[in-house]
Amino acid sequence: MNLNNTAVAAIKWEDNKLLLLDQRELPNTVNYRSYTQAPEVAKAIKNMCVRGAPAIGISAAYAVALSVQQYYSSTNENWLQQVNLEIQELNASRPTAVNLTWALKLMQQALEQIKDNPIAKITALAKKIHADDIVANQTIGELGANVIGESIGVLTHCNAGALATGGYGTALGVIRSSVQRGLKTIYAAETRPWLQGARLTVWELAQDNISSTLISDSSAAELMRTQAIDWIIVGADRIAANGDVANKIGTYSLAILAKFHQIKFMVAAPTSTIDWNLNTGSKIPIEHRTAQELLPACYTKNKLINAWNPVFDLTPANLITAIVTEKGVVFNPNSNNMKTLQC
Repeated sequence: MNLNNTAVAAIKWEDNKLLLLDQRELPNTVNYRSYTQAPEVAKAIKNMCVRGAPAIGISAAYAVALSVQQYYSSTNENWLQQVNLEIQELNASRPTAVNLTWALKLMQQALEQIKDNPIAKITALAKKIHADDIVANQTIGELGANVIGESIGVLTHCNAGALATGGYGTALGVIRSSVQRGLKTIYAAETRPWLQGARLTVWELAQDNISSTLISDSSAAELMRTQAIDWIIVGADRIAANGDVANKIGTYSLAILAKFHQIKFMVAAPTSTIDWNLNTGSKIPIEHRTAQELLPACYTKNKLINAWNPVFDLTPANLITAIVTEKGVVFNPNSNNMKTLQC
């Protein structure tokens, strides 16, 4: 077990290098890739070697530390300009996850304030962002477990666990804490097209000896009809000030199904995921990826066949029972009660 109280660590900082667990190769291969330059990390974020909003932000923070290591010297007067260019490249790597922008802003503000050798201080800040996320996730886990109480069963979508965060997880943090209190029935949706639920979530839970049941995405309605679950728990990539949530594609449909079946719907995320500059979710940029991720190879050259591939969808606040953060729980989120999280 590592410091985040799970058997899984997606991000490591060792010998002034960033190590990222390549999540494209899981569960067949556990492979940590080593990074020494920020553009390499930007590519790893874009190509989904690392994914999950908090993990993306943490990886970007470490990438800034790598950039400072590379360019800073007492004789290089342009080092900060060079670092800022790489911060811009990092910021453009994934458009929806607001934790990326949040972490990079913290790093850039620190760089502007540091007067002497910045390498040690900027690296320490990246480590702090990482450590703070783990603590926040553990708090989210306990608060979320308080909310669901003696649940008969839960369904989660995508992967919002240690693999998607600094450690412990948001949605899976709630599930981990609930398992410690007696939760036994856990379902995970496969989460097409990248199969984060099938490849990552059930594998991650198994590393901590937690049993779970995988379902196809199209089985969710039937599962709810059988009354096998009473909560759906997901993470978030960006939350608007009114409580609208952008999360992995398929989240919106699950929220609609939950409303129909009178099943409660929880979003678990750190407050760094909240974009207070956006009044509603309609302004959240939704990333679209290439058609090739959906199309069989034999179709890719056929101009009559295309694919629509949004990575995220938008769940309106009125479909959400509770948003759980490290600063507290907001029930039935709206523009007014979300403000309690700004304290």
